[in-house]
Amino acid sequence: MISAAEALKDFKKITPKKIPEVEMFAQGHRACQGCAEVLALRLAAKAVGDKLIAVSATGCMEIISSPYPQTAWLSPWIHVAFENAAAVASGIEAGRKALIRKGRIQDDGAKVVAFAGDGATLDIGMQALSGAMERGHDFTYICLDNEAYMNTGIQRSSATPYGAMTTTSPPGKLSKGQVTWKKNMPAIAAAHNIPYVATASPAYHIDLMNKVKKAVTVPGPAYVHIFSPCPTGWRCPPEMAIETARKIVKARMFPLYEVIDGRYVLSRDIKKPIPVADYLATQRRFRHLKEEDIAYIQSRVDADWDRLMALIKATNPEEEA
Repeated sequence: MISAAEALKDFKKITPKKIPEVEMFAQGHRACQGCAEVLALRLAAKAVGDKLIAVSATGCMEIISSPYPQTAWLSPWIHVAFENAAAVASGIEAGRKALIRKGRIQDDGAKVVAFAGDGATLDIGMQALSGAMERGHDFTYICLDNEAYMNTGIQRSSATPYGAMTTTSPPGKLSKGQVTWKKNMPAIAAAHNIPYVATASPAYHIDLMNKVKKAVTVPGPAYVHIFSPCPTGWRCPPEMAIETARKIVKARMFPLYEVIDGRYVLSRDIKKPIPVADYLATQRRFRHLKEEDIAYIQSRVDADWDRLMALIKATNPEEEA
């Protein structure tokens, strides 16, 4: 199997003047106003193109896109349970290989892509995802991270950030809201030594589409983690969803980077970051936090950024020479 770097040697980037016209996710779906997750899904599907085979875990995007007898999907699509999106995607990939080998179907270059939320990825489906990545299946897994179980009532997940208010992590006299730090799923995926891992945001749409296109181009497993604001669950104005997605990047709370064959590459260097307080102020789920809480979050964000910079330096020694 060739490396990701070799596969991407002649990669043709999507540019603002050459955005794919193909639409694999139709308008008329039932997402909430201002939903940045459905925008991220549409952009990702456009980047994959008309060879998409979509595996969709239970969650917001499955619910809003497939109310019987209607569908917003313009590609082959299968709905699966919370826990097994990666298992089903790897099964489809393996089944297609067997049928191609036996001459039952032609190799048409189809791309198997699993779409799942943070709960279905970081919590319920992590075992199946880890197994699929470890086995080396040629598929792409896209996590649409809105930082809670929004579809079932805004319950916390292991992607819920420290201090956030959810229905199962309410703030009070003895609680700050969510008390654990957000699980670093991109780092967990990278630890599987898969060819390609990336983080993306709908606020940087060209970057997002290029990363998804790269993910389906490289042979083997690929993982893309997309920050997906939820105005309904986060209690922010719908028209502020994209600005919220932009501010978290500018605050260094959600760095945009790639891991290509184990090499960390920063996509957007934030030399003059805004305070994390500016990002937190965009959402009422953080309104209960005190100054000392915000200071603690700022210190953790700074430390995580320094750790990422150290990984970039350590995995790119030739740039130091």
